[in-house]
Amino acid sequence: MKDLTNKLFVEKTDNILLQFFRFIFVGGTAFLIDFFIYFSLVHFLNVNYLIAAAIAFFISVLANYYLSTSWVFNQSQIENRAVEFNLFLAISFVGLIFTEILLYIFTDMCSINYLWSKIFASILVLFWNFSARRVMFYGKKL
Repeated sequence: MKDLTNKLFVEKTDNILLQFFRFIFVGGTAFLIDFFIYFSLVHFLNVNYLIAAAIAFFISVLANYYLSTSWVFNQSQIENRAVEFNLFLAISFVGLIFTEILLYIFTDMCSINYLWSKIFASILVLFWNFSARRVMFYGKKL
């Protein structure tokens, strides 16, 4: 059991399945941050759901960056942290664009509650984020 725990949570790895597990774990944490801020801005402060999604995104991406680069994809090919962070932001920004489009489609066009729309969009965009970060950012194959 200790070996499994070490493989899942401690040891450095470039194994795609372990990275995906860690990505889901980190992504879940970032999603909770994102979702709580999104919900709070819309529900308590009456901020438009598309604007709230962008604000929540930028806050949660900082936590996601730290956890992703130090734990999930801990074998970065990029030594310059500024370049690494900017590339991470660029990939995340594309994910934000996908999220905004999906939120609009689900909420305005399909009349799905904004919270369910956020959940559905986040699940779909997760695959973009993982693939882009693994392939483009870290030079790994899928």
